[in-house]
Amino acid sequence: MVDGGFRIEEAKTLSSSDVADIGRLVGQLSSSPREITAEVLSPILTDDRSHLLVARKAPGAEILGMLTLVIFNIPTGVRAWIEDVVVDESTRGVGLGKALTLHAIEVAKSKGAVSVDLTSRPSRVSANAMYQRLGFKLRETNVYRYG
Repeated sequence: MVDGGFRIEEAKTLSSSDVADIGRLVGQLSSSPREITAEVLSPILTDDRSHLLVARKAPGAEILGMLTLVIFNIPTGVRAWIEDVVVDESTRGVGLGKALTLHAIEVAKSKGAVSVDLTSRPSRVSANAMYQRLGFKLRETNVYRYG
């Protein structure tokens, strides 16, 4: 439980209203969001490497924040990557993004991850400041995307 009475849990199943909540959140994250359906989310819920963390006020209540944590093995060790961090516009500024990120770090550590990476657009000033306060270091690297 975090300030404001929020609960963070790993989603294992999703109701139709949960799917709609996630779609709403993804719409706040991206200017060209993919349509979110149960079929889109199902592989995330069933893949041992993917962890969809959601924040609610109470079990079954509206999802007000989320992130996806992916943990994978490579020759240099177990790594983790955080993606799609978003807190509902109505709930920002109460520490929910921080709580989600810290929870993800704990899950990653429990699975043996030696590092946790993420990217954040420079325009997300508050989010970038939060990540740095949590101990994330800005890396000098090139990020490439194919496709």
